[in-house]
Amino acid sequence: MSKNQQYAERYAAEAMEQMKRYGIPASVTLAQGILESRNGQSELSQLGNNHFGVKASKSWLKNGGDYLVYTDDKPNEKFCKYATVGDSYEHHSKILKNSSRYSQCFKLSPDDYKGWTKGIERGGYATSGGYAVSLQKIIEINGLQKYDQQVMREMRAEGKKFGVEQNARTSATVSSSVSPSNNDEKKQTASQTLNGKYSFPVKRDEFLFVTSPFGMRQDPMDKSKQQMHKGIDIRAKHDDVLATENGGKVVAVNHNANTGGGKSVTVEYARSDGSKVQTTYMHLDSIAVKVGDEVKAGQKLGVSGNTGTRTTGEHLHFGVKNISADGKTRDVDPASYLAEIAQKGNLKQQALYNGNDLLAKYKGNSSAVDTSLSPDDWMKKLLSSEDASTGLSSADPIMGLVTTMYSSLLALAVQIDSKSEEEQKAQISEAVSKRQVDLKPLMPTMKECVLSVGDNGKAVLQADNGTTKVTRELTNAEFCRLSQVLDDTNLSNDAKKMRIAGMVNTIVLKQQASQNYEQVLEQQEGQSQTMQRK
Repeated sequence: MSKNQQYAERYAAEAMEQMKRYGIPASVTLAQGILESRNGQSELSQLGNNHFGVKASKSWLKNGGDYLVYTDDKPNEKFCKYATVGDSYEHHSKILKNSSRYSQCFKLSPDDYKGWTKGIERGGYATSGGYAVSLQKIIEINGLQKYDQQVMREMRAEGKKFGVEQNARTSATVSSSVSPSNNDEKKQTASQTLNGKYSFPVKRDEFLFVTSPFGMRQDPMDKSKQQMHKGIDIRAKHDDVLATENGGKVVAVNHNANTGGGKSVTVEYARSDGSKVQTTYMHLDSIAVKVGDEVKAGQKLGVSGNTGTRTTGEHLHFGVKNISADGKTRDVDPASYLAEIAQKGNLKQQALYNGNDLLAKYKGNSSAVDTSLSPDDWMKKLLSSEDASTGLSSADPIMGLVTTMYSSLLALAVQIDSKSEEEQKAQISEAVSKRQVDLKPLMPTMKECVLSVGDNGKAVLQADNGTTKVTRELTNAEFCRLSQVLDDTNLSNDAKKMRIAGMVNTIVLKQQASQNYEQVLEQQEGQSQTMQRK
């Protein structure tokens, strides 16, 4: 389950109650909460239960409302502080209800989330464009419409009307969103996992994002060669790597970061027939065990990293070997091993490679769900997952808008590229893993054209037209123009392609003109110095 979905499940009852009281779609309230509070993890929500970024008005302060000081658009601004999350939801609803800016929204049906999101954007809730589209994507990717439909059914069945008078608050004491400390959370997770008999090598709620499966592949270090990949590569970013079974024994530890696999750990599990299974974790950043240690399922062995001479980025290489009773060793597909322990331990997670579940063929049943996803579904699943560095759980509304722009641009590039479905899914996997979109399908005359999203949430353009190279962040104006083009439903894909190409070419030409100007100045300065020496 993604963080967005976890947030929605936690606060769905409160959002549905607000829908009954005010007629505001529960899906819209939840989407705003997700976006504005970063899934309840923002500083405002953690310290003040403020899930909607509501600033403390003069009347709020005059009436003795509590507040906290936070730097947002301006330094040291005052924001409302609430006793409970429920109070934050109630105040948010009252703001929408009592402001003339949103009056048109309340003429819409309570389940018209698209109309509501557009109305809220027009009312000026957010200063940046594309706010409605961001909310709609959060709603649709996470299926939040189901909460609207549930309320509609309940109201019809009970013969009730939407409105405060008919529907008093029942959940006014919804608890604080302040979560336990990281240490407490880790202790709780560890105890829950250790009680089980089996675990996947990294903790994920829904699926492991596999970036390279077992088998022959193009050598990532030398693309002219083929290589037998004796493991699977799992997307990871400083994650705890975990023992997979009880009764394990650490049989090898490598602390040398300059070997091919970098820092690594190997754990051995004995079988009743005299055979053994060895699991190896490579490219680790740090190691938490030593040779001879006995380990249990879910126990931390180390932390994923990017060590070793044969790696192109942080990930976990997970390998599995079977050792027969007579000592013969063979490498096996880790997907078969994970499928085995998933069935034994009733583990529900999948191992998805380009939208295909690698475990399905080893589970021996045809009822597995989501074994192969469409390109569109794969993109949605990835972008809402824990592994998406550009996930929809954003630090602030601007980051959410960057994510929306990124996903829209990726979808357009994939559609225009006219590749097979499997090629499209591979393209999506690479784009999400690297947090970048290859724009060459939109601009085939460019030698290179890539848009990436940095850790700070900024969109960065890298372009090379053969004579000029550009690497820089998009300005706010450029970002807004790009978002407007992508969000314009009246434009065809070809029209969007032409406009985006025009924007990128303009950026490159401006850079080229700037470089030419600087060269002229340097030449003039050089000539002036030569004349002075004479």
